[in-house]
Amino acid sequence: MALQCGIIGLPNVGKSTLFNALTESGIPAENYPFCTIDPHVGIVELPDKRLIDLANIYNPKKITSANVEFIDIAGLVKGASQGEGLGNQFLGQIRQTSAIIHVVRCFEDENITHVDGVVNPIKDVETIQTELLLADIETLERRKQKIEKSAKSGEKEAKTLLVLIEKLIEHCSNGNASRTFVCESEDLHLKKMLHLLTDKSVLYIANVDENQILKKEFNEHVKNLSDFANNEGNISICLCASLEQDIAQLNNDEKLLFLNDYNLEEPGLNTVIHKSYELLGLQTFFTCGENEVRAWTISINTPAPKAAGSIHTDFQRGFIKADVFHYNDIIKYQSEKKLSELGLIRQEGKEYVVQDGDCLFFKFNSRTFFKNSIFFS
Repeated sequence: MALQCGIIGLPNVGKSTLFNALTESGIPAENYPFCTIDPHVGIVELPDKRLIDLANIYNPKKITSANVEFIDIAGLVKGASQGEGLGNQFLGQIRQTSAIIHVVRCFEDENITHVDGVVNPIKDVETIQTELLLADIETLERRKQKIEKSAKSGEKEAKTLLVLIEKLIEHCSNGNASRTFVCESEDLHLKKMLHLLTDKSVLYIANVDENQILKKEFNEHVKNLSDFANNEGNISICLCASLEQDIAQLNNDEKLLFLNDYNLEEPGLNTVIHKSYELLGLQTFFTCGENEVRAWTISINTPAPKAAGSIHTDFQRGFIKADVFHYNDIIKYQSEKKLSELGLIRQEGKEYVVQDGDCLFFKFNSRTFFKNSIFFS
């Protein structure tokens, strides 16, 4: 499962600079609107110290991290829902993502143009939100027109969907994101089918200047954005995109020195990646062996057979059971033999819900490829 986050914001707020830092790709980050014409896609490894710890125990031939996918989407402007600034094209690109990272300018610099001529983070956020809401209302109105005929003919699901759409139109027309609309549990799948832009979770990034990072003194813009995000039930984090881009271009030794100079424990990008992971309700399990130690991405509350299917569909179809132990235990005792002696390796069946940090060995029966059950590690 690939986590896919779209990076959005007004022009010249630091989206491409952040994307460059995340992917070390060096795409243009110019001081004029619409520098990013097509979305740029980057695959980034999920930083996870646990993977290295496990590799130190197993000494595998290969180490494979979980991945996060970021898409740099060109700057939206007021009127985007009506096609301004190539808006319709970019709104469509946002629709394909799983979550939104909203970069907001929280620094003053007269040398960097602001599309509205003044730095006002809350106004900037509201401009984007308005365009997303207008696009959602248009989507709902179109869907309503298409489904009314089926609803009138008595189709049960169409009638249910029509009622839901009408409620959502009213909700969004009052300036509320669709993710704040509470519907019956049985209607959740219908709501997801609508692919509304404001249904996506949002991570706000307050892009500040180096001085704020160095002095740990943040301006009112940062506080206002944090309060705004909290009121929405979303998350905001603070970083300097240009500083992160500089850090990303250093080797490991240089990075440590640089971080020490700024009194930082780790690059802010690590926080971005992990918060993005949390945003989608994802977690990691591991498979460990001499050939490979690997991290796998699954949703929280995933049952063991479905987790096995993330490795190969035959593992899910032929699932029998899984040997399970936790990362914390293998780190504490340093060997599977010791875990077995202590009874810390257990067998779990189809009902087991995989936990973050589980190390799994799947036993399955696949007549397609094998006659007998095998262990995968």
